[in-house]
Amino acid sequence: MSFLGHVKNGVVVFDEPVTLPEGTAVQVEVANSATVKVRPANSLLDHYRSVLGAAKGLPADAASNVDHYLYDEPQK
Repeated sequence: MSFLGHVKNGVVVFDEPVTLPEGTAVQVEVANSATVKVRPANSLLDHYRSVLGAAKGLPADAASNVDHYLYDEPQK
């Protein structure tokens, strides 16, 4: 089963009214691949690079004892 549509504000909109049950898995195929510009996905490191190392003044054991500092759990 296939339906025609277009992308509007980053969302696929069908040209004709279509009612699909919530959670229905779909596959989108671009009709004219000449208009598609694929950019490589950023890694988590690239995404968070601007905030890495930004926290100053943390205890030396902050990573291993995060539950202690956030939730007052016993230290490890």
